Amino acid sequence: MTKKKAQEKITKAIKDKVTNNKHEKDIVDDLKAQLDDAQKSAKDSWDKLLRSEAEIQNLKRRGARDLENAHKYALDGFVKSLLEVKDSITMGLKTAQEESATTEHIIEGLEMTDTVFLSTMQKFGVEEVNPKDEKFNPELHEAVTMVPMPNMESNSVLEVVQVGFTLNGRLVRPAMVVVVQ
Repeated sequence: MTKKKAQEKITKAIKDKVTNNKHEKDIVDDLKAQLDDAQKSAKDSWDKLLRSEAEIQNLKRRGARDLENAHKYALDGFVKSLLEVKDSITMGLKTAQEESATTEHIIEGLEMTDTVFLSTMQKFGVEEVNPKDEKFNPELHEAVTMVPMPNMESNSVLEVVQVGFTLNGRLVRPAMVVVVQ
């Protein structure tokens, strides 16, 4: 090989090496950029995770507080409505103590108080079970006694000893009744 060819071969090898180094440098720079992007993405994801966990904790606390308040103040509206009944009873007692009070006025006041009370109960889903002259229903009535009455239909309610009540369709207290045998 001639000296010139050897020199060209060395020059070409150096150029190839420089080109390879430049190419490797581009690859390294590209990998560094990808690494930076991946690290930024991981940091963003970590921040989102921490914020999400904090939000979940806040929701749990808020839900627990709301549930506690719901339990604590569930009867608030009911109590306010019952205060109307209490006021009616207080007015009735005051009226009954007056010198001009008559039995009729007292009875009228008691009937009005009963009406206000039943109206208040109905607002909250409490319904009266008063089965006078109805067929006996063991799911809603409790027979206190049975009386033979030939002129009345068997198994019908003759008398209501104590009315019953349901709350939103569910029996709270059965009506105590006398049933025709």
